[in-house]
Parts: sequence; C-alpha cells; structure tokens
Amino acid sequence: MPASPRVPRPSRPPPAGQDAAPAPRPRGRPRKDAADALPYHHGALPEALLAAAERVLVREGIAGLGLRAIAREAGVSHTAPRHHFGDTTALLSQLAAVGFRRLRAAMVRALEAGAPDARARRNAIGRAYIHFAHANPALFGLMFRNEIIDMRHSVLAEAAAAAMRVMAPTISGEAELPADRTVELSAEEAMRVTSAWAYVHGLATLLIDGRLRGILKSTRAFDDPLALVDAVLADVSLGLEFKGAGG
Repeated sequence: MPASPRVPRPSRPPPAGQDAAPAPRPRGRPRKDAADALPYHHGALPEALLAAAERVLVREGIAGLGLRAIAREAGVSHTAPRHHFGDTTALLSQLAAVGFRRLRAAMVRALEAGAPDARARRNAIGRAYIHFAHANPALFGLMFRNEIIDMRHSVLAEAAAAAMRVMAPTISGEAELPADRTVELSAEEAMRVTSAWAYVHGLATLLIDGRLRGILKSTRAFDDPLALVDAVLADVSLGLEFKGAGG
C-alpha cells in the first residue's frame, strides 16, 4: 500500500508573555557591514574618495594613506578605491593633481588682482605659491613626493603642466600660455624660471617645515614665519637677470 501523506503539525503559539522565536536566516551570502552595503557605482564616488583621502592625509600624514583607511573615511566598501583608481599610487597621483589645480587657481587669482608691472606679477606668483603651501602643508608635501605618486599619470601630468603654464611664462616675462600650447623658453628664460622656482619652493619648504622659527628668535621685526617670508618676497626680484646662456 502507498504510504499516506504526512500532515504537518500545526505550530503551537508561544506561551503568554513570550515572543515567538525569530525566523532562521536564509543560508547563502553573509550579511554585509553597513559600509559594505553602500553602493559605489556612481559618478560622485571618485571625488568623495579623493576628499576622504585628503582628510586622512591632513589628520594622519602620508603614512596613514592606505586604501582601506581611505575607504573607511569615505564610508564605503574597502574595494571601492581599487575599483575606481586601481591602486594607491593612482589614487594619490590624482589627489596630487587636485593640489596642482588648486595651486594654479591661486596663482591665477594673484595675477588677476592686477599687479602693475612684470616684477610685481612675478612676486605675486611667488607669494601665491608660498601661501598655498602654508595653507595646505600636507597636500603640498604630497605633490612633490615622487616615491608615492607617479608624475607620468595622465591626470597629474596635465594638472602640473597647467600650473607651469601660469608660472613659467610669468617669470620669463610673458602672459599665461593657452592650455593647448607647451611652454617654450629660451636658455636664459629656463634659467630664470629654475632660479625663481627653487627660490620660492625653498622658502615654502622652510616655512611649512618650521625651519624659520630659529631666525624669529633672533629678531623682533616679524610676528611669525609667514610675515618674514612675505617681507623677503617683497624685497626680492624673482626671475633674476643672467648674463646669458653663453656668458
């Protein structure tokens, strides 16, 4: 004879005052953390990750800039930075590009303020460069750390070149070049740009590294290191005159 079908027993209600047992979780993929559950396939996330990376950089320094730390700061999956940027070098290169774009904007604003002559324009560029470094010491430091960024990265190379198109022609005595032209300098102009860049970059580095405080202890003429640097820039002519490439 065929077996009679099994009739399921009716479930008993829980005793009074006691909640029913929770339903068992279905088997399969484990539940994610809240951060892992956030979607990251959208256009705004690369910018959010770069902003998070800058916050980590300012708070913890270059040593803290790992992909997982950046993802935690942004509140997304730890795989999101790699998905959008590939690796740490690429992400930090794009963050350095953000720095160069801001530096260019600062220099352009300085020129648009209306310096009366070539010397004043050159010094305005130098002052903008140094004040940018003073206001953004961590980002400025990253922009020149070749061991952790890749200057061949297309986004970074373009941003750095755009900043140079503002700085180099101004120091050599020309207007800013359009974006589709490269900087073409004579030997003497190249020497001027190199000298001026070394000068302002050296001042910026001394300033953000705190190396000028010893000098301040020996004088009452300046209230702080930035005031000292501003006085130096006001008294010097960037873009020094050379005898010529052959002299």
